[in-house]
Amino acid sequence: MSADPLNSVGPPQRTHPAGRVVLDGERHERVEVRRSARRRRTVSAYREGDRTIVLIPARMTVDEERRWVAVMLDKLAAQEERRVLGDDALAHRAAELSERYLQGRARPESVRWVTNQNARWGSCTPALGSIRLSHRLQGMPEYVIDYVLLHELAHLLVPGHGPGFWALLDGYPRTERARGFLEGVVAAERLPYAPWARRD
Repeated sequence: MSADPLNSVGPPQRTHPAGRVVLDGERHERVEVRRSARRRRTVSAYREGDRTIVLIPARMTVDEERRWVAVMLDKLAAQEERRVLGDDALAHRAAELSERYLQGRARPESVRWVTNQNARWGSCTPALGSIRLSHRLQGMPEYVIDYVLLHELAHLLVPGHGPGFWALLDGYPRTERARGFLEGVVAAERLPYAPWARRD
């Protein structure tokens, strides 16, 4: 099995010339604006690694572009805020996952988000029964967060990454998909900027 993506997050997010930096009050986000002649009226946006990609019509002025970037950042933030679980909901989700996949044997004392974990997606301290998830997971697909939670729950039962540990995760149907997603995020953060690779 390949290296565990939970322990290979890579360096913290950083800014390079791949996109325009947008400063909006206290918000510092890296944004790449892609213009398209085929796009007439619609504007759309999505997250790609640590960037936000905003797709706009080619005919837009710089002022219109600036306004739409702010609108789309607000819209994405609102959508993500609705999706983010609080610590209590995260603990409840961990209990559900333990019941469903680990016969309820993993019973953490605490489950919470932390902002000081940039080198890994999740961690646990079996002696204290505590699980911590990196805030960088917030806004990622639910099945990815579930996988990281289940991974840390399994560590409450088996400390290392031997066959016994992976056997505990066999019942989760999206393990490989979630691992692939996290590996893709790590790979995207390590890619050098290639201006010729940009496309509409």
